[in-house]
Amino acid sequence: MAGMIGTGKSTYAEFLSEQLSSEIFYESVVDNPILPDYYKNPKRWAFPLQIYFLNTRFKTIRQARTSPDNVLDRSLYEDLIFAELNFDSGNMTQLEFDTYKDLLETMMNEIDKTPKSRQDLLIYLDSDLETVLNRIKQRGRSYEQVEENPELLAYYKTLHAKYKDWIKAYDKTPVLMIESDQYNIFDRNDQDKIMTLVKNELQRLESLEQRSAVMHETR
Repeated sequence: MAGMIGTGKSTYAEFLSEQLSSEIFYESVVDNPILPDYYKNPKRWAFPLQIYFLNTRFKTIRQARTSPDNVLDRSLYEDLIFAELNFDSGNMTQLEFDTYKDLLETMMNEIDKTPKSRQDLLIYLDSDLETVLNRIKQRGRSYEQVEENPELLAYYKTLHAKYKDWIKAYDKTPVLMIESDQYNIFDRNDQDKIMTLVKNELQRLESLEQRSAVMHETR
C-alpha cells in the first residue's frame, strides 16, 4: 500500500489481507517512540524519525519474504517523500539528508538483488485533502491534530502535493490507483468493487508473468 496519511492504507491493507488470505505487515506508528516528539519538535527529531522508519520498513520487507503472499500497509519507496519534506522545511541538515539518502540507496540495492523483496504491485490510495483531514481528525491521534498544532495544516497541504508528484513519476513496480474517497471500505458493495479492481490487476500481472516465462523458455 502507498498513500498519504489519512487515505486509509491500514484499513485497506487489513481488508485485502483478509480477502486474499495473505499475511499483513504494519507500519510502526502506534508503537513508534519518536513520532509524538517529532510533531512537537520536528527540527530535533526529523532525522532520528526518518532513520527509524527506514530501518523498520526494511525489517518488514525482510520479514515479509518468509510468507508467500503478503500485504504491507506502507511502501519503502515512498519514504523519501517525508525526508525531502523535512529537508525542504529545514528540519534536516544537508549532511543528515545525504546520509539518509545514502542509506536508502543501499537498502534499495539490496531489495533489487534479493528474490521476493520487490513488491509485485503497488496499490496507491488517492484522496482529496478535505477527506484526508477529516480522517486524521476522526482517528484522534492528538499529535496529528490541526486544532492542537495549526502549523500542521501547511504540512499536510505540502505533503498532499508531494504525493501527487511522486506517484506521477513512480516507475519501480506496477501500480493500481484507487480513489479511496470514492469508496466506503465498510460498505459491502464498495468492497466488491475494490476487490474486483485488485483481483483483475493481479490476474493481469500473473498472465504477463506467465507469457514472459513461456517466451523465455522458447528462446
